[in-house]
Amino acid sequence: MFHNRINFDKLKAKNEFTRNVLTLMMGTTIAQAIPIAISPILTRIYSPKDFGLFALFMSITSFISVSATARYELAILLPKSEEEAINIVSLSMIFAILISLISLLVIFIFKAKIVDFFNNPEVSNWLYLIPLSVLLTGFYQSFNYWTNRKKNYKRLASNRVIQTTSTASANLLIGILSKFNGLILGQIIGQAIVTFILGKKIWQEDVNALKVVSTNMQITQLKTYKKFPLLNLPNAIIDGVRLVGIDTLITKFFTSSILGQYYLAFRMLQAPMSIIGSSFSQVFIQKIASVDKKEINVIVKKFISLSFIITVPIFSLIYFLAPLIFKIIFGKEWIIAGNIASILCPWIALNFISSPISNVYIVLNKQEYMLIFAILYMILPLSIIYFYHDLGLITVLNYLSVVMSVLLIGFIFSAYLLSLRVKNG
Repeated sequence: MFHNRINFDKLKAKNEFTRNVLTLMMGTTIAQAIPIAISPILTRIYSPKDFGLFALFMSITSFISVSATARYELAILLPKSEEEAINIVSLSMIFAILISLISLLVIFIFKAKIVDFFNNPEVSNWLYLIPLSVLLTGFYQSFNYWTNRKKNYKRLASNRVIQTTSTASANLLIGILSKFNGLILGQIIGQAIVTFILGKKIWQEDVNALKVVSTNMQITQLKTYKKFPLLNLPNAIIDGVRLVGIDTLITKFFTSSILGQYYLAFRMLQAPMSIIGSSFSQVFIQKIASVDKKEINVIVKKFISLSFIITVPIFSLIYFLAPLIFKIIFGKEWIIAGNIASILCPWIALNFISSPISNVYIVLNKQEYMLIFAILYMILPLSIIYFYHDLGLITVLNYLSVVMSVLLIGFIFSAYLLSLRVKNG
């Protein structure tokens, strides 16, 4: 009887995991389908240069945003009590406000030098929107992890749809009706709408939890989870340097239009895998955070196996068909993007697997491993572009894809060994 009860509990947990993944996957599918569907229109409204400017704006914003919450949002899932968790949420929001104000001050003082550094005068007009985007990102991340903790996956799914719908609508309307870069403005509008909606829901439903927020408790959580800013934040900053560095070097050594081609290729490759990957990721971290550490290895092993089964056939098709697909769907102006997409396939496929797996290091409190990996993951691609750009774009990207793929394989295998070590005591 007891044995049957155990089997029933395991089956229930398995079904819950599958249901949660499917819920998020459905929302993500719709959310990703919208920008993919309008991309052929956007590539005819906006030029590769416009996409290049947007890519540069997003890389700068992303670089600052990684520190927006000091990475404390990652700790929201870990405490057993709601009181501790909600204080971490409020702590994350405080950091978001501080970082956005600091970034605004830096832009105000050093605007000219920032423009010169990126060698793109057009970015000057958009710099003051960066602090706003950082603030919205920090708030959204805090709200998102709280909602994940509450296992409200339907809300997470619907919010993704709301954000992409808002962004896509703004992209189209602004692009058609004005000369402004609607790609940037649309991003801000989408962020603002979804953050407001998610924050309003939390305020309405969890107002009792908010009453226990206090300065003393925030300070306690600040100290308890100090490893997140001390180890995970440098890791995130280094990753941000990599993204900004790649975009900056491509612009410097090739042109802003080439950056636009690279961005579209990267974006279109990530989109279909995000449908599955982001769904798995959020459920995966909630799952490994809630089970006994000795059980994490089983979850990791199953996830890696399933991920390879999904990615290999999908990316094999993309590898061979990308040049033709990009030419037909996006127009002759984007042929280079199709060739880039083929080259990047192995890297993006392995990135899909490694992204959720990185949560193993967080849950097992081994962020120092992530830091070492992040340093290598930053230095090698920037070095390749800097030292080998004379060989041409295609050669550089081939080198880049191979090196990054090898690094990610090592990262995934290391996470598996770490979970195995914990299992064996």
